[in-house]
Amino acid sequence: METLEAIRSRRSVRKFSDRPVEPEKLQAVLEAVQQAPSWANMQCWRLVVVTDPEVKSRISDLSYVEAFFATRGYKSNPAQKALAEAPVVIVACAEPTESGELRGQKYYLTDMGIAGQNLMLAAHAQGLGSVFVGVFEEEELGELLNIPPDIRIVGLFPLGYPLTATVSGPPRKPLDKIVHYEKWKG
Repeated sequence: METLEAIRSRRSVRKFSDRPVEPEKLQAVLEAVQQAPSWANMQCWRLVVVTDPEVKSRISDLSYVEAFFATRGYKSNPAQKALAEAPVVIVACAEPTESGELRGQKYYLTDMGIAGQNLMLAAHAQGLGSVFVGVFEEEELGELLNIPPDIRIVGLFPLGYPLTATVSGPPRKPLDKIVHYEKWKG
């Protein structure tokens, strides 16, 4: 799949078939993360690949943070079911000391954002779907997966074959609403 077409056609997938992800496709997704650019090429990302149904179910449970979702009228995290049902969940972590910090900006978050986009585009290019899940109980999830306390969990990516055909995505803001040339205008 051509890069710009992959960018335009990728959609967040929250419902997956039970078809397993072939090892070579999972490997390609992991290699896409490995190839992402990072602060000073320090490559702060660390990934935990989970396929065990019981562990995925527990990860799903930990993705509902009542203080966040209940105040917004949700009884669950919209992607919560995807974490339990997807054949694979990739837990994206970062080692903050292997990235930069400047003027209060922690670049491990930027590094992981870029790596996460690589992950989702590589998945899409192979006919797989994914979605970024960024709300979870980090401490409990870290304990469940034996993640060292100095490693930060940045996001969860359920991964698998979409249950239904991809439909068109939500409308995007026009470029004249998001792009300014030379100086900020209006």
